[in-house]
Amino acid sequence: MKINRRDFLETSALASSGILLEQALPMLTFPVPANFSLTILATNWGFVGNYDEFCAKAKASGYDGIEVWLPKEEEQQKALFKALEKHKLKFGLLAGGNSSNFEEHFLQFKQALEAAVAVKPLFVNCHSGKDYFTFKQNKELIDLSLSLSEKSRVPISHETHRARILFAAHITRMFITEIPQMRLTLDISHWCNVHSSLLADQKESVDLALTRVDHIHSRVGHENAPQVSDPRAPEWQRAVEAHFEWWDKVVEYKVKANQPLTMTTEFGPPSYMPTLPFTHQPVTDLWGVNVHMMELWRKRYQAK
Repeated sequence: MKINRRDFLETSALASSGILLEQALPMLTFPVPANFSLTILATNWGFVGNYDEFCAKAKASGYDGIEVWLPKEEEQQKALFKALEKHKLKFGLLAGGNSSNFEEHFLQFKQALEAAVAVKPLFVNCHSGKDYFTFKQNKELIDLSLSLSEKSRVPISHETHRARILFAAHITRMFITEIPQMRLTLDISHWCNVHSSLLADQKESVDLALTRVDHIHSRVGHENAPQVSDPRAPEWQRAVEAHFEWWDKVVEYKVKANQPLTMTTEFGPPSYMPTLPFTHQPVTDLWGVNVHMMELWRKRYQAK
């Protein structure tokens, strides 16, 4: 389909203002009861401003809470919790390790997890391990998280993230088969990128993973990147539908089990978001895209 310059500029202006026609998603094949617990959180990834400004914007946009990394500095922690209380928001936390040396990584991970569970978030989402650590090493990190979750009663899940333990669908299948009690944060956009597909050839591994999910990052990826330019654009309809097919299954599992689900709208800033050449200017409005995802989820999974 060809598009002339005028149409392109008009479409770009609509996208930046958040005024694009909503995708027509396939109908749900199961009912969502009125008592289904869905908590939708905002990310501060790419947000420019302090915690009070971020929490105020999240509240005004209709979010239930936020998902952030726990600040290391005491003053920043105080600012975070003051803003959460002021704006009446729930919160989940991220935790992880970064060192390429396993012993250092294990210590970083342990300290981050212990600090996170101590403040009693809704959950802790782990950026855990490295894709090149051995199975035994990565299993030590998972075992630690299971132990801390049991002691603290805070749910801890591991994100399906590139470069981490669960960087690919078949690797995740191996871990959850070996450690059936581990829980997942599903950011399946990473797998689309890793496997250069919408995962039709990974169905068995994906289907198993969907049964272990407690938290979701609702970013839409595609065969060549972990993030489409704008999920409202018609050229990404196929990718959006594929992600909702996966998310539908998770929601259906949770509904049948009478269990809650948390979700963070996690489209990211440049360079996750494509930019105009030579300018580093993002091609669309980040906050608007994430709010769009929140609204799609509310309409689809929350009873009227």
